Amino acid sequence: MKKIVIALDYHPAAQKVAEEGYKLCEAMNAEATLLHVISEPSYYASTIYDPIMGFGGYMNIDMMEPGFLVELKKTSIVFLENTKAHLGNDDIKTMVKEGDFAECILEAAKEINADIIVMGSHSRKWLEKIVMGSTTEKVLHHTAIPLFIIPTKK
Repeated sequence: MKKIVIALDYHPAAQKVAEEGYKLCEAMNAEATLLHVISEPSYYASTIYDPIMGFGGYMNIDMMEPGFLVELKKTSIVFLENTKAHLGNDDIKTMVKEGDFAECILEAAKEINADIIVMGSHSRKWLEKIVMGSTTEKVLHHTAIPLFIIPTKK
C-alpha cells in the first residue's frame, strides 16, 4: 500500500481521523492525501462544529456573498494546510473537491490510485441514517479498495 486518501470534514473528530490516518501512512511508508469535500453550503453555517486544530475560518464566510463558493474553497484549503502542519509533514498532499461526499471520496481515490481510504464514522442515530444516508456506508458499498473506518462517537 503506497497511497492513502484521508477524507476529512469540519467535524471536531476530524483531528482524530487525520492523526489515525496519518499513523497508518507512516506505518506503511505510504503517501498521504488529505481530502475535503465541499457539498451542501448550509453544512458550513452550522454552529455545532467547534473550531478544530485552531481552525474556525468557515465561520467568517457569508453564504449570501456572490463569491461564497470561491471563498469556501479557499477556506477549505487553509483547513487542510493547517491539518498538514498539525501532522508535521510538508510532503502530505491536499485535495478539495465539490459535490456529493461519497462520490467525491470515491472519485479522489480513483484519481490518485489510492490503495486505501481512511474516513471517520460519526455514527448517527438510525432515523438520521434512513433519512439522510451515511457517507461511510455509501463509500463502503461502492468501493473496490479497502476502507479504514475510524469511529468518532464520544
